[in-house]
Amino acid sequence: MSLVGTIERINGSLVVARFEKEPKIGDLVEVGDLRLMGEIVRLSEKTAYIQCYETTSGLRPGEPVLDTGKPLVAELGPGLMGTIVDGVERSEVKLWEIAGPFVTRGIHIPPLDREKRWSFEPKAKPGDRVVEGDIIGVVQETPYFQHRILVPLGVRGVIESVERGDFTVEETVATLRTPWGERRELRMMQTWPVRRPRPYKERLPLEKPLITGQRVIDTFFPVAKGGAACIPGGFGTGKTVMLQQISKWADADVIVLIGCGERGNEMADVVTHFPELTDPRTGRRLIERTVIIANVSNMPVSAREASIYMGVTLAEYYRDQGYDVAVMADSTSRWAEALRDLSGRLEEIPAERGFPAYLADRIAEIYERAGRVITLGSGKRVGSVTILGAVSPPGGDFSEPVTTHTLRFVGAFWALDTELAFRRHFPAINWLRSFTRYLDVASRWWSQYERDWERLRERALGLLEEASEIEETARIIGEKALPDEQRLVLLIAEMIREGFLVQNAFHEVDTYCEAEKQARMLRALMEFYDRVEPLVRKGIPIERIRELPIIPELMRLKERRGLDPIEEVLREMEKQVRKLEEEYEEVCR
Repeated sequence: MSLVGTIERINGSLVVARFEKEPKIGDLVEVGDLRLMGEIVRLSEKTAYIQCYETTSGLRPGEPVLDTGKPLVAELGPGLMGTIVDGVERSEVKLWEIAGPFVTRGIHIPPLDREKRWSFEPKAKPGDRVVEGDIIGVVQETPYFQHRILVPLGVRGVIESVERGDFTVEETVATLRTPWGERRELRMMQTWPVRRPRPYKERLPLEKPLITGQRVIDTFFPVAKGGAACIPGGFGTGKTVMLQQISKWADADVIVLIGCGERGNEMADVVTHFPELTDPRTGRRLIERTVIIANVSNMPVSAREASIYMGVTLAEYYRDQGYDVAVMADSTSRWAEALRDLSGRLEEIPAERGFPAYLADRIAEIYERAGRVITLGSGKRVGSVTILGAVSPPGGDFSEPVTTHTLRFVGAFWALDTELAFRRHFPAINWLRSFTRYLDVASRWWSQYERDWERLRERALGLLEEASEIEETARIIGEKALPDEQRLVLLIAEMIREGFLVQNAFHEVDTYCEAEKQARMLRALMEFYDRVEPLVRKGIPIERIRELPIIPELMRLKERRGLDPIEEVLREMEKQVRKLEEEYEEVCR
């Protein structure tokens, strides 16, 4: 039974209401005559503090508040794939159709279309004994994506009947008799509270990296499939483009893209062009396996706070179907600002930079929902959720609270560098500040392409680090005053940076680099260093090394398709180096 209260006070997005009976914390409420959506975030006896997900201008004390008795839930079922929804799962397309470009408050739109009929193909038959999480049927939601209909959590028993045909998400597709004799009707739609992680049978160790096709990530700072990564960077460092690249090329079955508090024009560009992108895996539209949650900066801040939970809940639902899901959250800083705004209105004691003291706990809640698991059900179905969270530290200051707390809960840290971005070095990931904790996982997987992958990676990173130290000296005394051995290190570091780390997202070939090609390219660069380093020690001038025609060819390998050009370049490199060695020996005679 719904409870009715009365508004006592309004403070921005925070509404204080008084109820005759005590409501529950976390309940969804409808505020005022406009029936604005809100959630109870604090209780003091019969006084409820409500965060409103819509602008509260025009509300007055004395207006009614209706407690629905239910928490904020996500509707899960066919119809989500390919949609663009806001932070509380209202369809942006339907909002546009109803209200135009300026959203009218108080509009209640069911997240899943109640009219559309879906072709349901049963996988269970009468007499089958099923438990929670078992697949009872499938729906071909898009030409690429097969939606698996699951037995709801907490339900088990024997299938009495199951139907084949076209149904809406609310119609019964099967009936089940529980062990207690209760008859349950099963539908294609189910709901789940967004703030509560969906359960699973067993958490599994991570086994392989999430391959993104971006060399600096896959080779130097990989993230495991089922892991978590943080992407901090100041304005203009390329966070959004990087996440879009990963969305397009990542080795994941489903993409959940969360635009949390981003600029309206930036999000408009995403929702305009993203549906037009071609999926390299299927040749169809990428949107056919993507869900976009768009919650821009001019929308109420409290809806931002809900959008991250909504996106992760959708990801867990697809994980439970046995899919690998990648969540792109852009950005968690805006989400944390929503927490700070609400905390201030609740008059809580602020911690560092005004953020609430529980900021670290909330960040942990999000990233700990990543993982690779055995899902509920009779078989051994495996799914994963990988969470990649962008952070927008003010002024690029990585010591601010959101970045430092996030570092505690992620396994990969991709530090975007403003200076690299200004030099048009993209992706602008600083190789000296970034790290990964998934090296063991990656090494085992990469060994299928390159047995010495870990050693080659360590050598390349070591040369880059050594070059950065040499550059400090070169700024004082000049590069030509350095020993040739150090100048060779600078040359190799430049080749690694320009020929391997820099990647053009808009180049037909370079936009994506296959794993085997990455390994071969890295080995080619290290082999070049191994061949010329003894020559420099013998006294061949570094200028002669720089003049070798093979150097530009090595740096252009990234723009050539396939593996054959790498072998050709290696053969030519051997010829040129041997010729240089012979010339030097003749001079010495």
